[in-house]
Amino acid sequence: MHPRIPRQSARDQGRPPQVAPDDDARLSAELAAVVSGARRRALRDGDRQIDTAHLLHSLLDADPEAYAVFESEPQLPRLLGYLVQRSIGYGLRWQGTVEDSGAVPVVPAAGDLGADSALAAAEGYSPLAAEAMRYARVRAGHRDGGPARGVDLLTAILVNPESRAVEVLARAGIDAGDVRARLDDLLPGGLWGHPWRRDR
Repeated sequence: MHPRIPRQSARDQGRPPQVAPDDDARLSAELAAVVSGARRRALRDGDRQIDTAHLLHSLLDADPEAYAVFESEPQLPRLLGYLVQRSIGYGLRWQGTVEDSGAVPVVPAAGDLGADSALAAAEGYSPLAAEAMRYARVRAGHRDGGPARGVDLLTAILVNPESRAVEVLARAGIDAGDVRARLDDLLPGGLWGHPWRRDR
């Protein structure tokens, strides 16, 4: 089955598909739209994979609940400016590299959370973005069994300090820890849902 992407140039033939499925039943309609937007940004920027900065940009653009988490940030315009200029500014150094810190956040084991870089590439995500998508689904499952929402994904992409999403936040002058604290207050059961907070 061929991925739903525009025709690739000759030099891209044989490379991993650049797009992740955006019709996953475990995603809310809003989050599916976010993933679709991140896919378009990756293709437009000439990136082989969707990374966490693509996901952050799409969340801010397409998900009102995720955007509201940043509304009180005085540096929000700067953050949006950095994200928009990615293909011509600081993000140029990311081109041709894979977003993978070699480590994943320490969280309790939960089924299919193991990292698999080969699978991530096949799905069109960077390894860290693939982990974030899995964590978002599991977090939603622990919350109420419903589909993952944008705030679930936003939480997941901010957990790993090596992610590009965290890097661009820092560059814009926004502390990812402060954003996570706001999400902790917003999301029932905290960042990862009640079943993963048994130490409390």
